Amino acid sequence: MKPETYAIGETAAGRHRSARLVFARGGGRSALVAQTTPYPFHVTKPFALDRERPELATLYLQSASGGVYRADRLDLSLTVKAGASAHVTSQAATVVHDTGALPARQTTRVEVGAGAFAALTLDPLVMFPGAELSTTTEVRLAEGALAIIADGVAWHDFAGEDRPFASLSAETVVRGPNGRTLVRDRAAVRGSELMGARSLLGPGAGAYGSAMLLGPKERLPDPAAIDAALDAVGCRAGASPLPNSAGLGVRMIAANGGRITLGVEALFSLGVEAMLGFCPARRRK
Repeated sequence: MKPETYAIGETAAGRHRSARLVFARGGGRSALVAQTTPYPFHVTKPFALDRERPELATLYLQSASGGVYRADRLDLSLTVKAGASAHVTSQAATVVHDTGALPARQTTRVEVGAGAFAALTLDPLVMFPGAELSTTTEVRLAEGALAIIADGVAWHDFAGEDRPFASLSAETVVRGPNGRTLVRDRAAVRGSELMGARSLLGPGAGAYGSAMLLGPKERLPDPAAIDAALDAVGCRAGASPLPNSAGLGVRMIAANGGRITLGVEALFSLGVEAMLGFCPARRRK
């Protein structure tokens, strides 16, 4: 029998890959000054999409492998250095396939330098039947830093049999300039708890999302404006203050992942307008 061969960092039990993106300011722009993007990570070149503020760099993060698979360990590190402004977003939703007895894991670390702005807004994960995933996100804010962190999840049975995904657990930690923990948010759910009329999210819910807009109150959008904007795109949502005056937390429930994507886009637009003082151009995908 011919022996199986695997790429560096890949085994029969899954892939362990670590990507790193570093932005810094120079010449009136924010530039991607360092990157490590091994397969399955892939990025475009940074774009300056906003005429009013060309120093805001936008980068599309892509997956070249068709999704997340059993035993995957996928790590992403995003650093935005002092005074720089960067937005990293995904090109499309990411499928999490049946992981069997070997759950997958994603870890994200975001470090925002003094006076810098960072946005990480991701299209929803799509949990297939049998998928089991844990995610961890850690955000470190220097003095005067601003950040928008947003994502979501939907579930889908391609066979049309309403088979649930296995489970999803998520933890987000926000730390301030002195390393003090400002926010720790944890959630865990089994797919079976979200199916049918007895769903924890209510009948008709097929996706949910969450976001944190991090910064001082005077640099944040009005919670009532957030609620209205999300309602307009088909998301039932609520915004409330985070602990330790860290910012605003937002929860969204919608019929499908497409609505959550629209909600995340609306949050990004409102957040940029409040934090940076201009209305950003649409990030086309």
